[in-house]
Amino acid sequence: MTAANALGQLTELLVSGGVEVVDLTAPLGPNTPLLKLPPELAKDTPKIEIHRISEYDQDGPFWAWNWLKVGEHSGTHFDAPHHWITGKDFSDGFTDTIPVKNFVAPVNVIDCSQQTAENPDFLLTAEGVKAWEAANGEIKPGEWVVMRTDWDKRNESEDAFLNADENGPHSPGPSPDCIQYILEKGAIGWGTQCIGTDAGAAGGFEPPFPAHNLLHKNNRYGLASLVNLDKLPAKGAILIVAPLKIVQGTGSPVRALALVSKA
Repeated sequence: MTAANALGQLTELLVSGGVEVVDLTAPLGPNTPLLKLPPELAKDTPKIEIHRISEYDQDGPFWAWNWLKVGEHSGTHFDAPHHWITGKDFSDGFTDTIPVKNFVAPVNVIDCSQQTAENPDFLLTAEGVKAWEAANGEIKPGEWVVMRTDWDKRNESEDAFLNADENGPHSPGPSPDCIQYILEKGAIGWGTQCIGTDAGAAGGFEPPFPAHNLLHKNNRYGLASLVNLDKLPAKGAILIVAPLKIVQGTGSPVRALALVSKA
């Protein structure tokens, strides 16, 4: 089959409903949960603000539009390599310099929802990924790996989503050897349904925050606050995640979409 024929077939399947477009994006607004950092580390991202400029009134009689105040790493968002100190030297590590072909790729969905329901601090390890591959097929170079935890069901409550107590946040994520393993497999990036790409306790890992540290050190990408991963198959879907073309951007909110065969 030629590339033209393949695109034509995809067009027909999209029109007929044979391929479903699944929205993997949380609503972005004033109530969107945002990361909270210890005060000794950094400032927090400011709350999202949406301000009306006009709505068919004296300020604009025929049009409605808004202006926004939003951090790059708010809601469902893309982490570019320049987001972390380990990725600061990549010239193609900003949202405006990443090759656009990297925004569309196959996705592997590792279902950890049962484990995380029992233990919010659950860590996916390299051995866990290998066991998933044995059952579902190998992760191939250029593919995304995302961790399904159904954490998005907590999205309506910031307290439940961040799940922090006096000992810090409790949320699932990858172990250091998990990230190292998917990088060895050639993964283009790693994604989660939590507030960030790392586990809540990842500040105490070696290295600290391994998803950020290792992914961006290798010029790879991160996705956080994904939703609806329960609607994707383990393999076979195509992930589309294009950040805004922010000049020297370290990340961006995205409208993450997946193409899923209905067959």
